[in-house]
Amino acid sequence: MNNQLNNRLEGKNIHLIKNNQSILSDVSITLNQGEFITLIGPNGAGKSSLFKVLTGFYHPTNGECYLKGVKLQDWRKKELAKERAVMKQQSQITFSLSAIDIIKLGRSPWAEPINKAMIDEVTEMTECQELVNKDYAFLSGGEQQRIQLARVLVQLWREQGPSGWLFLDEPTSALDLYHQQQMLRLLKKLVQNFPLSVCMVLHDLNLASLWSDQIYLLNKGSIVAKGNVQEVLTEEILKTWYGADLQIIQHQEYQKPYVMLSL
Repeated sequence: MNNQLNNRLEGKNIHLIKNNQSILSDVSITLNQGEFITLIGPNGAGKSSLFKVLTGFYHPTNGECYLKGVKLQDWRKKELAKERAVMKQQSQITFSLSAIDIIKLGRSPWAEPINKAMIDEVTEMTECQELVNKDYAFLSGGEQQRIQLARVLVQLWREQGPSGWLFLDEPTSALDLYHQQQMLRLLKKLVQNFPLSVCMVLHDLNLASLWSDQIYLLNKGSIVAKGNVQEVLTEEILKTWYGADLQIIQHQEYQKPYVMLSL
């Protein structure tokens, strides 16, 4: 298999129609391992729908998604789960289960016995040590997000670290500032050091600016801008597609665009 295809997930000319409405129109996107990719756009832009198509939960009406050169629909469920993991915005359960059991669910696709050292390593790096023996249902929203992050990392973990495609839908939405920073620092470090691709839906444009390698801006089901943060996060583009009165300044330390809403 072509090595270039072997390290990418691609959506090609994706169209999605639901209830006789066009949700996505001619969307093409490439997610390379070793990249931090962010999907942005106003409410109803199609971010969540594209997220579901790329992860295999929706099958496109037209077009195809390919993982390592193979159509997403042709992957066996367990084999697909070893290559891509999904963290939803909310993952509620209605029965009692400990947080550590939620984390261990990430190893469900794998046949070998659970490696305690690996579980401990991921639990420590996600700063979940004090949560693992608690009932997941009684954790705060932010604590549940941290446990879910540990679960999806465990799902993609090989001998040395994570490999594959990690999808996260608004993963910082319930986190305080400290845990937002720690989560994004961890994900960036993992992307830089392992064959991992992170694709994240974010509403916070300044977080997207600081951490993303590539940004895709959607509006009304189409990709209207794509590229690095300097190419996408401009006043002209954001005013056009968000309709907000704003200005862009440069972050003094990192020289990244910083979005300021006007009074």
